[in-house]
Amino acid sequence: MSWVEALVIILAGMGAGTINTIVGSGTLITFPTLLFFGYPPVSANISNSLGLVAGGLSGAWGYRKELVTSRRMLGKLAPASFAGSVIGALLLLVLPESAFEAIVPVLIALALVLVVAGPRLNRWAAGQHAHRMTRGRWVALIVGVLVAGMYGGYFGAAQGVLLIGLMSVLLPLGIQELNGIKNVLGLIVNFVAALTFVIVQPSQINWTIAGLVAIGALMGGFIGARVGRAMPAWLLRAVIVVIGTVAIVVLLV
Repeated sequence: MSWVEALVIILAGMGAGTINTIVGSGTLITFPTLLFFGYPPVSANISNSLGLVAGGLSGAWGYRKELVTSRRMLGKLAPASFAGSVIGALLLLVLPESAFEAIVPVLIALALVLVVAGPRLNRWAAGQHAHRMTRGRWVALIVGVLVAGMYGGYFGAAQGVLLIGLMSVLLPLGIQELNGIKNVLGLIVNFVAALTFVIVQPSQINWTIAGLVAIGALMGGFIGARVGRAMPAWLLRAVIVVIGTVAIVVLLV
């Protein structure tokens, strides 16, 4: 590996860590970069997931203040992310990549609609239920987080968009608080999926690639937290919609 290739991979990891912390979809930077340099798709996906764990750590740390009031919420949602990520990682190892190609753009498009309409829908739902989280909303939220975890363990691109869209509708929280929760759940998914890969199929991991992505993603997570927390709610939602739309176009192409 040349120093130029290593530098490009580190920079791609930095970009992915930044975008993952603000929105999600950072995999759409690192994964194509690894494919460009000729790494096999499955190995690139697995090595990339492992490397991006570092960005999840720094991004979650950067949003720690927004998480102070959300610890109980995270405690209830984390098991769903954990279980989903294991299922998704195992699916990656046994199913062809084409299995999810048709549904992924549809899921992202739905998530974008939820991101835009989420606050209005949430206010309506809160009015209908006296500002309480009903059992039905909890079930929908946990199932949605489980599905997002499965998708994140399988591929991961735009997992954050899915989570933000889902939580925008079902949780009476601001966009920054939702982003903090999203970062922790995304970290859980990436870490558990990576651990599953290490245990089940370590031969698919390129440790050099994983290390380079991790170096860049670690720096990107801190950058993303600083930038994302400084954004007003309307701008953060606009960025989510733009990046989610780009993700759909890239995946379709």
